[in-house]
Amino acid sequence: MLSTIGGGIGIAIGGIATTVLGNLIGMSCSPSGKAIAIAFGVSAGIGLLFGYMPAKRAARLNPIDALRSE
Repeated sequence: MLSTIGGGIGIAIGGIATTVLGNLIGMSCSPSGKAIAIAFGVSAGIGLLFGYMPAKRAARLNPIDALRSE
């Protein structure tokens, strides 16, 4: 969830920055839909992968042993 929210915020900031900097330079720039989809997909994929792996490992542990260790 956090990575998708962060991806959305990053896409919004990137889109705004691209528009503002393009106007300052005198060029018309805008991010493409494909670039936005790839950026969001990578962000969501990383969040899912690195959220799933520790959860899977934690689910295999005995709860009492997990609470005893640090």
